[in-house]
Amino acid sequence: MTVIEHPVQLETYNLLRAALSLFKKSPNELTETELSQARTQALNEFRIESRVLNTSEAAAVIITEQELQQAYQEIRNRYDGEDAFFSDLMKNQLDKASLQAALHRQCKVNTVLDLVGSRAPAISDVDIGIYYHLHADQFNLPERREACHIFISINPDYAENTHETALARAQELADKLRKKPHKFGDLALRHSECPTALQGGVLGTVPRGTLYPELDVVLFNLKPGQVSDVVKSEIGFHVLLCKSIQRSETLSLAKATPKIRKLLEERARRTCQRAWVAGLASADSEGNR
Repeated sequence: MTVIEHPVQLETYNLLRAALSLFKKSPNELTETELSQARTQALNEFRIESRVLNTSEAAAVIITEQELQQAYQEIRNRYDGEDAFFSDLMKNQLDKASLQAALHRQCKVNTVLDLVGSRAPAISDVDIGIYYHLHADQFNLPERREACHIFISINPDYAENTHETALARAQELADKLRKKPHKFGDLALRHSECPTALQGGVLGTVPRGTLYPELDVVLFNLKPGQVSDVVKSEIGFHVLLCKSIQRSETLSLAKATPKIRKLLEERARRTCQRAWVAGLASADSEGNR
């Protein structure tokens, strides 16, 4: 597939990316100051990409139709329908062809950078051991609790959420669940007003200090499988379930090695990529003298 690049539209796409990255907004929603910052970042990114695409490494890279369509579909899938998708493209001065051209460019740049990053030196066991001993605190894991909750809000504007009614509803749920804790997920889905209701009220595995202080105290005094009485926080009433307890531990070097290796490999790739890109900029400066 031949993709025709239109520089103005490509820069428009870079501006859109910069605006979303910096401010989580489209360019037409930015203030003048924000737009100026986004334009500066977009221009810098466009210049760096152009340098990357003018290298011998880029000349050897071919982006397949499948790769391009996958990138295009990832963006398309963020919208509920075709109308919303193309309407948003139009608002940002893009259409299908210009978006595909920009994505083709982006895919090629990413592929080149991946190739350059693969040149990074291998991480040795000595590197991993040094990191482990220099960052020992990272491997001291505190006690964590796997927790679920049901949340009932207080809102005097609704009869079912007045203070008294909300408390009574929460208390009824707590009473039921202490007898049948295995029903927690079902009752959370039916009664909880927290978005976690869709996952059966799951809050995840949390250390101390993650939840509201009132909930924290109760959760870390529950036994595995135990359901709390009603707990009041600043936002309403909660019923907690402690599903399991993970005791505090210090990860051994052997257990920590996969995580450290991944971190150091990613760091080495980024360092290699930055040095290579910086070299391109230096070469451009020398050439313009």
